[in-house]
Amino acid sequence: MRNTTLGINGPEVGVIGLGAMGMTFAYDMATPRDEATSISVIHQALDLGVTLIDTADVYGPYTNEELVGRALAGRRDRAVIATKVGMEAIDPTGGPGGSPLVKPNGRPEHVRSAIDDSLRRLGTDHIELYQLHRVDPEVPLEETWGALAEAVQAGKAGHIGLSEVSVEQIKRAQAIHPVTTVQSEFSLWTRDVQAEVLPYCVEQGIGLLPYSPLGRGFLVGRFASFDELPQNDQRRRLPRFQQENLRANLAIAGKVREVAERTGFTPAQVALAWLLAQGPHVVPIPGTKTPKYLADNVSAADVRLSAEDLAELDAIPAPEGARY
Repeated sequence: MRNTTLGINGPEVGVIGLGAMGMTFAYDMATPRDEATSISVIHQALDLGVTLIDTADVYGPYTNEELVGRALAGRRDRAVIATKVGMEAIDPTGGPGGSPLVKPNGRPEHVRSAIDDSLRRLGTDHIELYQLHRVDPEVPLEETWGALAEAVQAGKAGHIGLSEVSVEQIKRAQAIHPVTTVQSEFSLWTRDVQAEVLPYCVEQGIGLLPYSPLGRGFLVGRFASFDELPQNDQRRRLPRFQQENLRANLAIAGKVREVAERTGFTPAQVALAWLLAQGPHVVPIPGTKTPKYLADNVSAADVRLSAEDLAELDAIPAPEGARY
């Protein structure tokens, strides 16, 4: 796989990363997890040139980092680990559908202790990219970001990044310590960051990590109705996936499929190639726990869409329904 860097000053990574969240958390939780398959997917990803592995302490909670740590045992030097801090599970089953109930926690003392716990679970002495999962509205961003900067100074983290933030928040963080990356939901049906955040990141040389780059499976035709979503699945609680909105949004997936059929690529490859065309430091992190989908996603690194194809995709209308 061809490589890029996470921003102008970040580590070198493959242009497609791997989001590990779904291996233990959020989607189709009624189906038992197959840890051996998930570990084999991470190993396969490394063999295919994927280096950036993204996780978070709250996924599980904690089980996702533990899984990644076990998968990277003996392969640690081949991976660029990205994990997150700043969300805390306050009740493991108190959320909707028995999911973990989480809330932001940006207190500096929490950040200082959480990174040590993450290092232990991941089986490593450093994290290449440590990210603030969400800004805590009850804690000044400067205090939280200062604690992440301390992790860099202590050698526990190589770089630090932000997730789901505004340009104003990026600037506030930059005044204290360089921002290497910004992680945001970004895909052909979630393009909010194109208004301000993406242009600012390009201008400043900050890497952008699009999560859910395949529209949580919608853009690749995994389901066409609400009833097709697995029980106890996070998507059942999102406005955009309710039946009326989902039906209206089918045209978006249909346009991706049209371009895929015309070009000979898969819908996943088209959706990811469109993201890669948004800038040299845009690194999508599609999640999967299936070898077949992993190979499909990784192949997008070699897809070059024509200007006409890109313009057609750019013209896709905004979806119906809010993200959350």
